[in-house]
Amino acid sequence: MTVALALLTAVVNLAVGAYGAVRWYRVESTRRFWPALRVAQGVAVVFALYGSILAVVGDGPDNGLFVLYAALPVAVNVVAEQLRIASAQTVLDARGVESAAALGDRPDDEQRSVVRQILRRELGVMATAALVVAFLALRAAGTV
Repeated sequence: MTVALALLTAVVNLAVGAYGAVRWYRVESTRRFWPALRVAQGVAVVFALYGSILAVVGDGPDNGLFVLYAALPVAVNVVAEQLRIASAQTVLDARGVESAAALGDRPDDEQRSVVRQILRRELGVMATAALVVAFLALRAAGTV
């Protein structure tokens, strides 16, 4: 069951991360990515909880790396969410815009351009995080 859950986590996150990476590369917006990402993050949380429970009851793999690789995806997702949130301000700062409210004073074309750039940056951050989670889940499966 442990290997199966690790592989499920890896496959789901790999699929979502690859889909997001392709959409990011093609500079295409996507609405399907975000719900799929939340499912992938949920699978990673379930895997982390499962690994933690196994460690607490002493029924898990003897290798301490398993618990690390099972828990790290949650930390990766938390950090990625913080980077995603910061990406909007990064784009605004790069364009010399003080705040989102100040962007409203700019021409419509510039507003759309900034929004597209923010969404693309968020997509890139979260797709990368999903790929990292997939890698960590594969490492966890390899330690069992």
